[in-house]
Amino acid sequence: MIQFLKLAELSPSDLAKLLRRAEKDIRDLFPLAQEVIDRVARDGDSAVVEYARRFDAKDFTASMLRATPDDFARARAALEPNVIDAIREAHRNIHHFHQEQMPEPMWFTEVQPGIMAGEKVTPVTSAGLYVPRGKGAFPSVMLMLATPARVAGVPRIIVVTPPTPDGKADAASLVAAEICGIDEVYVVGGMQAIAALAYGTETIPKVAKLIGPGSSYVSAAKRLLYGTVDVGLPAGPSESIILTDESTDPRLAALDLLVEAEHGAESAAILVTHSEAVARQALELLPGYIAELPEWRRGFVNNVLSNYGGVLLTNSLEESIQFVNDYAPEHLEVLTRDPFVTLGKLKNAGEILLGHYTPIPTANYCLGLNAILPTGGFARSFSSVSVWDFLKRSGVGYLSPEGYSRLQGITATLADYEDFPAHALAIRKRNQILGI
Repeated sequence: MIQFLKLAELSPSDLAKLLRRAEKDIRDLFPLAQEVIDRVARDGDSAVVEYARRFDAKDFTASMLRATPDDFARARAALEPNVIDAIREAHRNIHHFHQEQMPEPMWFTEVQPGIMAGEKVTPVTSAGLYVPRGKGAFPSVMLMLATPARVAGVPRIIVVTPPTPDGKADAASLVAAEICGIDEVYVVGGMQAIAALAYGTETIPKVAKLIGPGSSYVSAAKRLLYGTVDVGLPAGPSESIILTDESTDPRLAALDLLVEAEHGAESAAILVTHSEAVARQALELLPGYIAELPEWRRGFVNNVLSNYGGVLLTNSLEESIQFVNDYAPEHLEVLTRDPFVTLGKLKNAGEILLGHYTPIPTANYCLGLNAILPTGGFARSFSSVSVWDFLKRSGVGYLSPEGYSRLQGITATLADYEDFPAHALAIRKRNQILGI
């Protein structure tokens, strides 16, 4: 049954459940994640293959760990030309957007005469991209991860993606990787893939950073490996809020509520409105729209809308906006009368899509924005995947003799005050050596 909730009537525990959603309920998975991580760290490929047989493909072997040129050729042949054309067009838009994000490779500013400070921007040395599969194919995720990594200039980009039951990588994901210029794809998923990227195995290289969305199992492994490897932004099960007012067409609101709900039983999707008319009309429409979905997707949607989502009625647009900011959704669709006015009041969201002509699916695939977004409320402090996820900054400084003369006195004074005698000695002895 689809939940119909009134914000003013929610108990503290019910509100906490709504805000918590499924992604944070992963502590029960930590023992299994630690077991997998320890086994992969100790046994390498053999552990990865064992878990692949257990979770993904019963006949998996070590020789199937890396996608071969023949696999890429078969993938191209397996896809209809219109699908390949769609992937190429989406890649063009995503590439253009991320190219605009690229910073200057180096900049300096003169703080005072003779005092130069700036930054040098360089890519990370290697990146591991996690492209999930689940019950479907996600070439869009490949595009969203591989494109900014390539634009950023990462020297070695490695992809891991779960095998199909026959032990192969998904064809569309392979084609998307090839379009992005990536040929190093490993056919492994789940906790074992995250562990392999963190520690390295005989076949799968250790990386400086790993990034990509995944299930609660993947999220649990990332949590435990934080500090061992840079695990990137928290990107777990999908979630969305459809924010509406009395001007919204309830048909569009109901349709768009289903978008992220169909991703899986752990997803979250909420229609937030202060209009009871819109809320009730959407509730009436939802069963009919859900009935048009395939049975297995219907199961996901019904589970989500009865647990971690549904329709939430507030007392005002301001209260709706406050709930959105407290929730900090991954995807936020704004279907209000003047979405640009509403935009000015929104603070926390992975992405904000404005108006009736900008539904979530366009951003998921081809608008150009990156659709790998922080989940679980982490949009309060994290941003979407971008070229910056694959870049790092080094501070660069230079002092001329004049600049050094300006700073040497205050440097020694502060070193003395903080009781770092070697700091002060390096300045005072330098002054003697340089004749200052």
